[in-house]
Amino acid sequence: DPERIAEVCKAAKETLGFDFLVDLTGVDHLDGGRRWGVVYELMGTGHGVHLRLKTAVGEEVGEVPSVCGVWRGADWHEREAFDMFGIRFRGHPDLRRILMWEGYPYHPLRKDFPLAGRSSEVPDGAFTRPAPLEGGPFVTPPVGDDAIAREPRVRTPEES
Repeated sequence: DPERIAEVCKAAKETLGFDFLVDLTGVDHLDGGRRWGVVYELMGTGHGVHLRLKTAVGEEVGEVPSVCGVWRGADWHEREAFDMFGIRFRGHPDLRRILMWEGYPYHPLRKDFPLAGRSSEVPDGAFTRPAPLEGGPFVTPPVGDDAIAREPRVRTPEES
């Protein structure tokens, strides 16, 4: 039952010691009865055992409960599954796209997404913000003959 997955995950963590969510991903069963699957790969750091949990949800429902309340690290995994497959995670604290831009109308890892892709309008200003050139810890000015001349951190103490 996909409605109980958060409850099952909580029990796996608290009772069985599976304290680490290794991965969470979506699966598209286009020709199956329930279209979407969500796979949870868990590990107990105390005993080193892995556990894989799977749940399936029909396309008409298209959502499962979020497990962010069990493992905070599920946040970006669930966002990726939403972005790429369109699977919604009820109760997620910030369910928005993580790889594609907001407003992108498709979910690229669905099996019915064409291999050649689909054209869509890129919003004005997308990808046009300049990257910062000053103030970052690893930004170097484009002067000097080589990296050692430009970047003092690559010099040995003898060269300084």
